[in-house]
Amino acid sequence: MFLATAKEFLAKEYPLDRIRRPDGGEFAGFDRAWWTSAADLGWTALLVPEELGGGTISDDGTRDLALLAEQLGAGVAPGALLPTNVVLAGLVAAHGTGPDHTDTIGSLMSGESIATWAVYEPGAPWSPHRPGVTATPVDGGGFRIDGTKDRVEAASQADLLLVTAATPDGTVQILVPATAEGVAVAPQWSLDLARAFGTVRFDGVRVDAGAVVGRPGDADVIERQLQTALVVQCAEVCGGLTTMFDTTVQWAFDRYSFGRPIASYQALKHRFADMRTWLEACRAITEAAAAAVGQRTDEAPQLVSAAKVFVGERALRILQDCVQIHGGIGVTWEHDLHLFLRRATVDQSLYGTPDDHRRRLADLADAAEHAESAVSAALREAAP
Repeated sequence: MFLATAKEFLAKEYPLDRIRRPDGGEFAGFDRAWWTSAADLGWTALLVPEELGGGTISDDGTRDLALLAEQLGAGVAPGALLPTNVVLAGLVAAHGTGPDHTDTIGSLMSGESIATWAVYEPGAPWSPHRPGVTATPVDGGGFRIDGTKDRVEAASQADLLLVTAATPDGTVQILVPATAEGVAVAPQWSLDLARAFGTVRFDGVRVDAGAVVGRPGDADVIERQLQTALVVQCAEVCGGLTTMFDTTVQWAFDRYSFGRPIASYQALKHRFADMRTWLEACRAITEAAAAAVGQRTDEAPQLVSAAKVFVGERALRILQDCVQIHGGIGVTWEHDLHLFLRRATVDQSLYGTPDDHRRRLADLADAAEHAESAVSAALREAAP
């Protein structure tokens, strides 16, 4: 019922005709009243435990969120599902280890506030633990923040920015109100027609010590946010792939060539078989990653990166095949295909490219090998 309600809600409020914008106008952002209604449906409560006012459908909030993201991806819907839930994941992970952000969690769950993760920086690759933005401790407590973030999703609509910044004690995350003095937000051009991104400049922004999320140098909170972002992103892409694959198969049965549906030709049958196999593999690895993140298993870091690598690469190949099978209409503005291709292309580069995550997998494997060697050496020394 939860997913059926979400699907009906999306079809009514943000059909593809509205996303496509026949007038060719720029995307100015999603309707905030609509997002509040989405929050009322529970879209922002899934990662928040009951003691903080949240709740899940299946007792696995990450899995529920992934299923919801798949519905949004099926219609390339806008909204703050990923940015707000990634911030909530960080606030929940840090709860009890630093300043109290219970009120912020409540306002995000209700849809009263919107938050986004400001983690990318101009000209820099994915490197959340090595921010160029600085948070300098000031007399009397608190920090002065200087620097620039970019590729910030929903930056112009966010009320709160969760900013990664460098301090003498390590990387810290700080909640900064978008209206704070010294914060300047500028829109960035986006290939995705349904999402807006922006550049955020921090020029001597002052915040008190209570704005810190968790503790400086705590890498676990950032890791939790990354895992959540990748699960939502991969699930959204899988939703879009399913929509476009089904559309393309139907097109192949409707389109005739030499008196036969083009779907009857053997070459296309083989191609559809390959596409379907890759699509099911994308869904399988995303579900495995979501389960690992939800259950907080040791394999979660590896699985989310593996999902990003596989989905990030196969999604574009499947969609390019869809475009080719559609022939000339596959590249027209009026057809829906380009909406999904744009979304998947942007998603491939956000929160680390497939190559970034290959390197991460190699680093994780090296770390595991060293840990295993250390344990073996300790056991040998302890042996009588």
